Amino acid sequence: MGYAGGTTAEPTYRAIGDHSETVEIDYDPDIISYVDLLEVFWQSHEPTYQSPTRQYANIVHCHGMHQYELASESARRYAEEYGRPVQTEIRSSGPFYLAEDYHQKYYLRNNPRWLNAFSSKYAEDQALIDSTLATRLNSCLAGYCDRRSLESELPGLGLTAEGARALLSLAR
Repeated sequence: MGYAGGTTAEPTYRAIGDHSETVEIDYDPDIISYVDLLEVFWQSHEPTYQSPTRQYANIVHCHGMHQYELASESARRYAEEYGRPVQTEIRSSGPFYLAEDYHQKYYLRNNPRWLNAFSSKYAEDQALIDSTLATRLNSCLAGYCDRRSLESELPGLGLTAEGARALLSLAR
């Protein structure tokens, strides 16, 4: 979670300036393509609606012309599918500013049971923020946890058998 798209130096939640809240996704194109990520994005919000505030604007921040062209083409397809214009902005990426620590892994940070279980493994905030396991747990705690997908990911998460069972208990 962070801020991007504006000109304000070092934005914060209380002084966001002309930036929007956003996420930055590091992905492995050998595992998932940019086109597949765009599909998840379009299905995860209402693209024919644009927030009246800049803070919550729907934007795809593209890295390079190739991503820009793919995002623009996918927006055109969704506009045709919806039968009305897509309001989501497609723009070139600028600097990404990481949001304050208390915004990172929000659901995990607000669940004392799970946070305490992770406190020894992730003593530093940055380690928690960067953790794939903490990201996956945060999404499960938020209610975005498909059992079949999670089962396929478990071997790579480094959990004990007990930890894996506990995490699976959160899946739908």
